This record gives sequence, structure tokens and C-alpha cells, in this order.
Amino acid sequence: MRITDLLQETQLALSANKARSGLTMLGIVIGIASVIAMVSLGQGAQGTIQSSIEGLGSNLLTVMPGFLQPGRGFVSAGRGSAQSLKNEDSEVLRALPGVAHVSPELNRRLQIVAPTGNNTNSTVIGATPEYLAVRNATLAAGSFFTESQLRSLGRVAVLGPTVAADLFAERDPVGQIIRLNRINFKVIGVLRSKGGSGFFNPDDTVFVPLSTMQKIVAGSEYLSSLAVSVEQKELMASVQEAATAALIAKHRVDPAAPDFSIVSQADIIGTLTQVTDTFTMFLASLAGISLLVGGIGIMNMMLTTVTERTREIGLRRAIGARARDIERQFLLEAVALTFLGGVIGISLGWGIAAGVARFANIATSVSLASIALGSGVSAGIGIIFGFYPARRASRLNPIEALRYE
Repeated sequence: MRITDLLQETQLALSANKARSGLTMLGIVIGIASVIAMVSLGQGAQGTIQSSIEGLGSNLLTVMPGFLQPGRGFVSAGRGSAQSLKNEDSEVLRALPGVAHVSPELNRRLQIVAPTGNNTNSTVIGATPEYLAVRNATLAAGSFFTESQLRSLGRVAVLGPTVAADLFAERDPVGQIIRLNRINFKVIGVLRSKGGSGFFNPDDTVFVPLSTMQKIVAGSEYLSSLAVSVEQKELMASVQEAATAALIAKHRVDPAAPDFSIVSQADIIGTLTQVTDTFTMFLASLAGISLLVGGIGIMNMMLTTVTERTREIGLRRAIGARARDIERQFLLEAVALTFLGGVIGISLGWGIAAGVARFANIATSVSLASIALGSGVSAGIGIIFGFYPARRASRLNPIEALRYE
């Protein structure tokens, strides 16, 4: 039996009962569309997280107080070890080969009040002029504080765009006075927006000189973190090892349980990518259940079709059709149903992903891999769930089939 004859018979068989064929394909359509949409959401989230973390700084190492134990997060390695980083540590790190910049930082969550009467609760970061270079930050207006203002305990502040909008709305913040911890600060600049990164929004921040933060605002000589910018990405691992050894020697602590931890961008991205991959696979697995249901529906429909067309099968066998011709015909009908369902499902899933990105403002990414996955799964379902009905049809006894009522 020629392939053209098989295709023609398949078209006639499926179009003879359009409603049943359409309902049978519905499970495949929903399943493929769900898988495509879920995978695209997961990939979009992964891309957003990676770009946001990389936007916080290039080739970045972050030194934090406390010992990072696997599976437990940051815990204290001894009494008072949660406060273990000081300004001297930044000088130790600056002397290491491969280090471009070091930004010591002290963070506090404080209430900020403007002369307009507006107020907001935001993260206040004590930093040095190197913060801009380390964190890839740029100014939208005004200037950042200088080394002179750092040495003189200058009471100046640079606002993130979110804080500037909350306090001054449409007014120009530069030159205005704000109050931090009941202390007046003059606004000298506003940073350009970078967007939130999920766990931290760099736009919702206020920056003051580190010396002012330590001696006047917070009253603490310790640092919240040290951000280290490495000259080249290839040097990240070697600089991380050298920084660990240098700080262990400086703090005189046990190398097996230091009172600090150094985390690279690759570590953070890798952990978050693993989380998003797991979540995406979970969602895709749930969506895949409908594919299983759709496959069972196709098998059920094909078995019903074999029963209804028993006399037709007997007649074809009587006039010379071989068993494998009958098997191919019914298998092709099942594959055609899943193929059409797969095409419609891929288009629908692509449309859902595009709609979510446009109207819900959630990043999505439809990759060729997810489309290939949808196509392969739909074809596989057609072959797997269509094989048994096709084999059953091919094994019918021609004489008994002709007698079937």
C-alpha cells in the first residue's frame, strides 16, 4: 500500500467524525501547551535572575561575616563571629593580585524623612567611592561622594531612584535635605535605575560615606560585607582562594571554620538556577500528566474505531490488504491526531508565554529545545498509544471480521 494511499485513508477516517477527532486531540493540545508555557516561564525566570545578579557587579566576590555551612546557610562560628569584618580587611584584599576594586559596606534598615513630609523605610548603605566601579552603578543626576567627604565624615547622601521617587515625587532631589536617624544629610546625587533582583532591590537604597555610617549613624566599626571586583573572569577562582587565605591569616582563625565566607556570582547563580530548574521540572511534570491522559484518550478512541470498522478491515483483508498495511493505517491515524494536537499545542503554548510576558510583565523564553520537546513528545505518544490498537486491527481474522455485526 503506497504512502499516498495511507495518507488519503487517514484524512478520510479522521474527517468522517470531526467532533470526536477534535475532542481526542484536546488532551494533547492542553498538555503540550502547558509544557511549553511552563518551561518558557522557568527559562525566563532563570534568565532574569542571572542578568539581575550580574547587574549587581562584574566578576564579583562577596565577603560576608559568619561561616557558611552546607545546607544551613550563614551561622555563627563562635561568640561574636557574626561581626568579624573591619575596614582593615579591605586593605588586605586590595593588595592581592587580580583584584580591581574593593567596596567595604555597612547596611542598616532605617526610616528616611524628607522636608516634603514624605517618608520611607529603606536600606541605607555606608560605602566608599569605589562602590560605583564594583557594583556597575551609574549616576542619573548629581555626583557621588568623594574621598574628601569620606575622610571628613561628610553628611551627604546619594539616593536610589525608588527612594527619590518616594520622597520627592517629580521634584529634583539634588540639593534637598533628608533625615536619617534624626540626622540631616544633603542629597548630592541620584543613581540610575537597575531594577530589582528578586531578593534585593538596588534601586530602593540610600548611600552615605562609610565613615559617616560607622561613626555617626550606626555607631559600629564592623562591616556588613566586602564586595571585591576581580580584573578578569578567569581569575575568579584564584582570587577567591587567595582572599580566603589572606583573611584567615589576618583574623587568625581555624582554616576549617573561618569567621567569614566568600561567595562568588557563579555560586549564587548556580544555586538559584538549580532551584528554578527543579521548579520548572515540577511544573512541567504536572503539565505532562495531561499528556498521559491525552494519550489514553487516543488509545481509547482508536480501539473504538477498530471495533466500528471491523467489517471494513475484513473487507480490506479479503481483497488483498496485508496485516502490516492495516497496522500502518491505524498507527498513522493515531500519529496524525497527536501531530495535529502537537502543532496546535505548541502554537497555543507560545501564545500563552507571549501573553504572560506582555500583560503580566513576567519574563518568558520559548526555546527551540522546548518546541522540539513538545514535537517529540506528541509524536511519541501517537506511536506508543496508537501501536496497540493498530496491532489489534491487523490481527483480526478476515472471515470473522466480515461476519461482524
